[in-house]
Amino acid sequence: MQNGDTMLASDKEPVAPRIESRDELVAHIEQGEKPAVDWRIGTEHEKIPFYVDGLRPVPYEGPAGIGALLANFSSTFGWRPVYDKDKIIALEDPCCELGGSITLEPGGQFELSGAPLKTLFQTCEEVGRHLKQVREVADPLGISFLGLGFSPLWRLDETPHMPKSRYAIMSAYMPKVGRYGLDMMYRSATVQVNLDFSSEADMVKKLRVSLALQPIATALFANSPFSDGKANGYLSFRSEVWLDTDNARAGILPFAFEDGMGYERYVDYALDVPMYFVRRNKRYIDVAGASFRRFMEGRLDALPGERPTIADWADHLTTIFPEVRLKSYLEMRGADSGPWRSLCALPAFWTGLFYDRPSLDAAYGLVRDWTAEERMRMRQDVPRYALATPFRNGTVRDIARKAVELSAAGLLARGHNNLVSGDESTFLDTLREAVETGKSPADVLLERYREAWNGDVRPVFAENAY
Repeated sequence: MQNGDTMLASDKEPVAPRIESRDELVAHIEQGEKPAVDWRIGTEHEKIPFYVDGLRPVPYEGPAGIGALLANFSSTFGWRPVYDKDKIIALEDPCCELGGSITLEPGGQFELSGAPLKTLFQTCEEVGRHLKQVREVADPLGISFLGLGFSPLWRLDETPHMPKSRYAIMSAYMPKVGRYGLDMMYRSATVQVNLDFSSEADMVKKLRVSLALQPIATALFANSPFSDGKANGYLSFRSEVWLDTDNARAGILPFAFEDGMGYERYVDYALDVPMYFVRRNKRYIDVAGASFRRFMEGRLDALPGERPTIADWADHLTTIFPEVRLKSYLEMRGADSGPWRSLCALPAFWTGLFYDRPSLDAAYGLVRDWTAEERMRMRQDVPRYALATPFRNGTVRDIARKAVELSAAGLLARGHNNLVSGDESTFLDTLREAVETGKSPADVLLERYREAWNGDVRPVFAENAY
């Protein structure tokens, strides 16, 4: 839920041009096209803060709260604070035009939205540098961070709320459209990667491959078997939560596999996804449930006669949550957050598949004849069974093995090498291990829970902290 959620700098925003036609919405996405030489890797990862003393959640307020953590990070490392009213709710890296940012998810999940980088070595260096800096400012406050896909101990009513205006609007709307919307907002954590495309045809192929294989990524990175202080019966409860959050804006986009798929088809879908808010003059105006199409027609009850700007469209695209999200790039959204190695493995997996043409073509061949029913069944079963999920005459593990092999071949073909660790495929080692053993990270955690931890989830805070 990052991007587009910071406040405007001035008290009174300048009058921006209003959108005149649907073609402008299409052009906004189309402008993301880049030649392969300019393709980049943008990694985002969330982590769950907790007090080491007592394993308590971290509120925003207080001398050792999230607000203080952000202020200390800003003063120590020079990141620019971003405010919502009088509260720091984000930080921007001042290093360069394409620098990353730090944002807050609703329950205080601390997120790095990384810069667009050329190689996975740069990506993993960025991850390591960020975690080192976070520890430097968090340790004196008694705060640590957990690498899991779902908060393992605290109930929803025990989880703090961050003071971001958009989240208040979403919190009021979510219970109306799904069972788990608030759990998704306040208790889940993910690792994501943003990748480029060169043309509409390239986008469509990558979108189809990634939508079909997103459950494979979910299985490989499944890492949320605990909630409310006990095992919850799933390997990726974060993924299960998304099945009943807000199906009007989530899911695996069956229309993406139909003839005629392209930018215009995605725009038509997004036009009818219910909105949450419109930003005007540093205020978030609640328009939850109204479509952007209605906004285009000047028929919002809260803003009668008002028509949208491109900034409104960009905001709206950030509030659509399918398994793969299309903006001016493609965003892979199917993986649980996890240990340091997984934060490098997720971008490696998709980069290897997407940024080498033979690997992308082979991946497309792998999924091309899957039916809509097969894709949906896999998506529904993977949260509980992960790599053991049945598929045709085998399991998801069989598909995962092929996908990891294709990714490794793609990374090798990219030709980026490091004198210490070799080529970029080294970042897939944790996935190779999962495929070899048939165990997702959640399977390993559950073994620890049943044996070494004697049915107590609290040791996970030590073993899975950054």
